[in-house]
Amino acid sequence: MLSPFARAALLAFSSLPIVVHAQAASSSSASSASSPSADSSGPVSSSAVLSPVVVTADRTPQALADTIPQTSLFDQQDIADTTATDLPGLLQFAPGAQISRTGGPGSTTSLSLRGASSTQSLLLIDGVRVDSVSLGAPQLAQIPLDQIDHVEVVNGNVSALYGSGAIGGVVQVFTKNGGDHPPRFNFSLGYGSYHTQTQQAGVNGALDKDGNTTFSISLARSKDDGFSSLNTKEAPSANPNANGYLNESISASLRHKFNDKWDAGASYFQSNGNNSYDNAYGVPTDVNNLYSKVRQVSVFANGRLTDWWTTHFIVAEGDDRSVSNTNGVYNGRFDTDNRQYTWQNDFALAAQQKLQVGYEHLDQSLDSDTFAAPDRHVDSGFAGYTGRFGRNQFQANVRRDQYSDFGGANSYYLGYGFDVTGHWKVTASYSDSFRAPSFDDLYYPISGNPAIQPERSHSIEAALQYASNALGVMRLSAFQTRYSNLINYEQVTPGIYLAENVGHAKVQGIEGSWSGHVGKTDVRASLTLQNPVDLDNDADLVRRARRFGALTVNRSIAGWRVGGEWIVSGPSNDSSGKLGGYGVVNLSARYNITKAWYVAAQIQNLLDKDYETAYSYNSPRRGAYLTVGWQQQ
Repeated sequence: MLSPFARAALLAFSSLPIVVHAQAASSSSASSASSPSADSSGPVSSSAVLSPVVVTADRTPQALADTIPQTSLFDQQDIADTTATDLPGLLQFAPGAQISRTGGPGSTTSLSLRGASSTQSLLLIDGVRVDSVSLGAPQLAQIPLDQIDHVEVVNGNVSALYGSGAIGGVVQVFTKNGGDHPPRFNFSLGYGSYHTQTQQAGVNGALDKDGNTTFSISLARSKDDGFSSLNTKEAPSANPNANGYLNESISASLRHKFNDKWDAGASYFQSNGNNSYDNAYGVPTDVNNLYSKVRQVSVFANGRLTDWWTTHFIVAEGDDRSVSNTNGVYNGRFDTDNRQYTWQNDFALAAQQKLQVGYEHLDQSLDSDTFAAPDRHVDSGFAGYTGRFGRNQFQANVRRDQYSDFGGANSYYLGYGFDVTGHWKVTASYSDSFRAPSFDDLYYPISGNPAIQPERSHSIEAALQYASNALGVMRLSAFQTRYSNLINYEQVTPGIYLAENVGHAKVQGIEGSWSGHVGKTDVRASLTLQNPVDLDNDADLVRRARRFGALTVNRSIAGWRVGGEWIVSGPSNDSSGKLGGYGVVNLSARYNITKAWYVAAQIQNLLDKDYETAYSYNSPRRGAYLTVGWQQQ
């Protein structure tokens, strides 16, 4: 039986301390499956800045330049440009985001947003939770970019919009969907270092002449031989063999527009992974495998009941499956089901004034051969207001979540923005968030404590933003988050630990970001300076660097698309040792042979840096990759 501490090590972070498919300027033009439709009754920017549209910052469509919380958008062009192959690789370029991996592709991966732990940032796939109710965090490494249309990242406390787990922020993944054009096929084949092999094929488009019924199907497979995930000099009991990974994924969507007022459809995503991993506490001959599955399926309907009232329904399920074995003997199975029902209503009170009221019901269950836990039922009501009065912008959200196992939790968000000029804006916000205890925290044998309460946080943020067609969106934010009631495992007798609400932490920081252009060159840059402190031990929170950032530059030149990436991080502490600072450089190039055929090449870790994002775990060395693809025109 794995202890909660071993499972937390696999998760790679200590816990110390409905959707709308928005079309970006360079994104495909299809709408998302489980989503309310954009309409003209919501707030609009006071400036004439052409901006992509996002939805995660207030659950309704708005221009990226109009969001009060720090929001990032990665569209189809960003995904095509990056050397990353999975969601964590892409998130490295989001402001305030740090990624920790326990090896290569498919290995357990954790995200920290603004110093929050991996259990304190929420992942949604088409608006649906897919996290493990046992660990309280999702399997990020099982989300391949092959199935993603675009990604939105909101930094800071937004539990008032989405409930538990949104202390650090929310990452919302929108899967691929159809467009208003005849069906178009595409495929690609790739090969590279570590004997990496990739295959992808898909088709999307409209099933009728009017484009009222659209669909998309995408299949992908990736396999590599990998490298030894653990450094045997720091973990001599680990098997020095190479740890490979196999991933097979599918996404599909279907949507029908009945008339100008109603549409409905369904979306599906599934990713299956088989990851070989090392155990620092085993023996050098052990062979370990983790079989994982992440799945989301949803059915939705959107309707305009009157000129001022639109309604949105979603019925969905998000699943997390994991089974591990050692030397062919199974030693742990954890199957999570998240069944989610959402009803959201948007009311246009007046020009640039919108009220939002909704109800959400969540059923969570765990099926495990390690321990038993009762099902969890959550009833949530939420309300929000967004509006403008001249140069003044307001956002207010409140939410009540009632849990069957520990009681209720309230959360709120208050935000204000002022347009100084047509391009400059200042914003400020104050918010309160919570993180519900995981089933491990509540019910794990010996260490679980059914009496523990949610973790809490309070945040303040102020920002200065510049937005223009010429340069894009630049933002400088100052933030502070205070954590209380953090769940720590305290020793009660020798060798026996119990989950308790005893932790306190504080993270202060300055966060700068830029997503835009210099002439014909696309630029994305971010830099975070933070002070992530465990107040109980007067020490830095583990795996949180005080300084980190990223830069990407891409340019199209006569049939070529060339780019570079630079990811940097200062040193940080881990529970077992020190992590040194590092800088990683990646290069990419793509050439359009014809309008349909293309070839792409990448060099990852160009300078062959030897670095760790989790103590004793290796990271990939320099690698080269080549892809050939075809897209029907």
